[in-house]
Amino acid sequence: MQGAQRNSLRLLQWMMAASLALPIALFVIAASISYASTKAIADREIERTLDVAHEHALKVFETIDRSLAEVNEVVRGMPDDIIRAREPALHRRLKQLTDSLPQLKSAWIFDADGKSLVNSLASPPPAQSFADRDYFAAHVDQTIGSYIGVPLTPRQPYQGARFFGVSRRRSSDDGSFIGVIQASVLPEYFESFYARIGSDPGSFFAMGRTDGVVLAHLPRLDRDLRLDPNGPVGRSIAAQPEHGLITIAWPSDEVERRIGYRRIAEYPIYVSAGLETSAIRARWFATMGQHLVFGIPATALLFLLLAFAFRRTQHLQAEAAARREAEEALKHSQRLEALGQLTGGVAHDFNNLLTVIRASVDLLNRPQLSEERRQRYITAIADAVGRAAKLTSQLLAFARRQTLKPEVFDVGARLQSLHDMLATLLGPAIEIAMRLPAEPCLVNADASQFETALINMATNARDAMHGKGRIVFNVETAATIADTRAPVSGNPDLSGSQDLPGKQDLPGKHGFVGIAVSDTGIGIPATRLERIFEPFFTTKQVGHGTGLGLSQVFGFARQSGGEVTVTSEVGHGSTFSLYLPRVAPHLLPQRQAPNTAPAVAGSGMSVLLVEDNIELANFAADGLTELGYSITLVDNATDALAELVMDADRFDVVFSDIVMPGMTGLDLAQAVRERGIGVPVVLTTGYSEALSQDGKVDFELVQKPYAIDQLSRVLHRVARRRVRDGAAE
Repeated sequence: MQGAQRNSLRLLQWMMAASLALPIALFVIAASISYASTKAIADREIERTLDVAHEHALKVFETIDRSLAEVNEVVRGMPDDIIRAREPALHRRLKQLTDSLPQLKSAWIFDADGKSLVNSLASPPPAQSFADRDYFAAHVDQTIGSYIGVPLTPRQPYQGARFFGVSRRRSSDDGSFIGVIQASVLPEYFESFYARIGSDPGSFFAMGRTDGVVLAHLPRLDRDLRLDPNGPVGRSIAAQPEHGLITIAWPSDEVERRIGYRRIAEYPIYVSAGLETSAIRARWFATMGQHLVFGIPATALLFLLLAFAFRRTQHLQAEAAARREAEEALKHSQRLEALGQLTGGVAHDFNNLLTVIRASVDLLNRPQLSEERRQRYITAIADAVGRAAKLTSQLLAFARRQTLKPEVFDVGARLQSLHDMLATLLGPAIEIAMRLPAEPCLVNADASQFETALINMATNARDAMHGKGRIVFNVETAATIADTRAPVSGNPDLSGSQDLPGKQDLPGKHGFVGIAVSDTGIGIPATRLERIFEPFFTTKQVGHGTGLGLSQVFGFARQSGGEVTVTSEVGHGSTFSLYLPRVAPHLLPQRQAPNTAPAVAGSGMSVLLVEDNIELANFAADGLTELGYSITLVDNATDALAELVMDADRFDVVFSDIVMPGMTGLDLAQAVRERGIGVPVVLTTGYSEALSQDGKVDFELVQKPYAIDQLSRVLHRVARRRVRDGAAE
C-alpha cells in the first residue's frame, strides 16, 4: 500500500512536468496517431468481448453436453416401456434440469420412431413424431456425438420462442439406434447475454454453425440467415479457420463492421463480436474534437489541477495512514475481546459438563452400588453428553459450520404445530398470538434448526417480559429483506467477516418468508444492540442462560441464505425477524404414509465399518455385534474401497466416518457410486467442512454423537432398501 502511494505521488509529479513540456508535441502528432490508436483500442475491445462470448458459449454447450450425458446415463439400459412407466418421475427430473438452466427451453427423450417418451413440457407427452427434425434424423444412421441443429419453430401443440436442438444418440448395448436425447436451446438466451456485454454503440454479435447457419444474432433478425461459404465472410473464415479479425460488409444489412470470430473447440460453432466501423470513426472524431476545443486552455488548467491534486493526495495519504493505524488497533482489540469471551464461555460450560461426567464415573466405580443409584449416574452422564452435543451444535450454527439437513416445509404450518409446545414453554402468564398467511409460505431449510431458532427467540422474548405479557408470531412474505427490515447496529462474527445483520439488501429468486417474534418486554438499549448476537453474551444471571440462543438464530439464518434483524425501543418491547429464502409452491413434497420402524436386531447382517478412531470403532463394533450384526472393521477409506472392489457381495451396508486422513468418507461414498458397487453407504460425522459448505449430502447421514439403537435402525432401514431394490431388479 505504501509503495502504491509513493508511485501515485511520483506519477503526479511526472504528469505536472509533462503537462507543460509536451502539449505542442502532442498536438502535432495527435492527429497522426489518434486514428491508429482508436482502431487498436477497438480491436482489443473486440478481442476481449470475443473472449467473453467464446467462454460463455463454450460453457453453455459443455453444460448442455453434460446434462444430456447425465440424462442418457439415467435411462441407459431402460427399455422404452420402462421409461414410459417412469415417465412422471423422469418428467420432473427433466423439468428440474430445464428450470436450472436458463439457456434451455425444454429437454426430450425420443424413441427410435421419433416419438417423445418423456419431455420437460408436458406429462404425459402427446403421441407425436419428430422424426423429421434435423436433430433426430442426424443420429439415425450414424454415431456423431453431439449434434447442433438449425433454428426451428415449436410444433403444435407446443408454443413459445424459437430454438435450436442439441442432441445425442441413444444406443443399445450392441450399438443399434434406439432413440435420441435432445435439449432445445434458446437463441434469445445468447442474444440477451450479448445485449448485456455489448452496450457500446454499433456493437455486433453472431453465433453460427460452420456450414453458415446463423443461430443467434445481435442486432436481432426477423428472418433466418445462412451465410454463403463462398461469399466474403466464408472465404475469410476459410483462410483462417480457427480465429481471425476482419473488416467486412455483413450480409444481413450490408453495414461495414470490424468483426472478430473464433471457433469453439470440439464444436462446429463459431462466435463473433464486432463494432461498426462508423462507430470507431465516431470515437476518433470525438477524441480529436476534444483536443481542438479544449487543448490549449486545458493545458494550463491541467497543470494547476495536478498541482492541487498532488498536495491534496499527500494530505489524504497522511490522514489515511493515521486512520488505518487506529482501525487496526480497534479491530485487534475487538477480536481479542470476542475470542476471550468465546473461549472462556466454552471452557466454563464444558468444564461443568465434564465435572458431572467425571463425578458420575467415580461414583459408578464405588462397590456395592445400588441399581437405583447406578441408573441415576448413568442418566446423568447421558444428560451431560446431550447438553454438550447441544452446545457444540449451537457453536457450529453460529459459526455457520453446522451440517444442515434442508427440507421443504410450510413455515405457517410448522409454526402452528409448535403452538402447544410454545404455550407450555412460555407459561400461562404469556399470551400467544399467531398471524399466519392463508397461502403456503415454503422454505428449504433445516426444520430442526428452524424450530430451535423459534424457541430461542420465544425464550428470549419471555425473559424480556419477566414471564408475563404478550408475544406475537407473524409470518409474511417479502420481495427482499430491505422491504420490511430495520437495521441493527452491528455484529462481527467469529469467522472474521464484518457483515452486519440487517445491512444487506438480499434478493431471493422467489422472495423471502419473514417470521417476526414481537414482545411487550423492556426492550433493548441501543448500546447492547451491537452485541446481542455474540456468543455467550447475556444479561441474565449466572446459571440462567448460556448466551448462545440468539447466536444460533444468527448462524442458522446466515447458513440458510437468509438474515435475522431486530428492532427495539426501551420500554416498548422488541421484534426479532428471521428471513429465509422462499421456494416455489410446487416444490412441497407429497405426504407419505408413515414408515414402520424395523427391528433393531442385526440378524447376521454384514456391515463394513470404516473408522480411524480405534476407541470409537470398537464401541460401534461391540454394540452392533451384540445386536447380531457381522462386523468387518477397517481404519481407512482406501482399504475399505479395496474390500468392496474385491468382494462387494460380502456386505449389506457400509458405515463410514467422513473426516479421515487421506481419502474421506464422502470420497469413499462417491467412489462406490461411481464404480457401480451396489452396496448402500451410511455416513457419520460430528462436523465436516465439505458438508457445511455444500449444505446437504446425497447419502444417509448419522450425526455424532449417536446411540447404538439409533445407528442400528438406520443401518437396518438402508440395508432393507437395498434388498428390496435388488428383488425388484
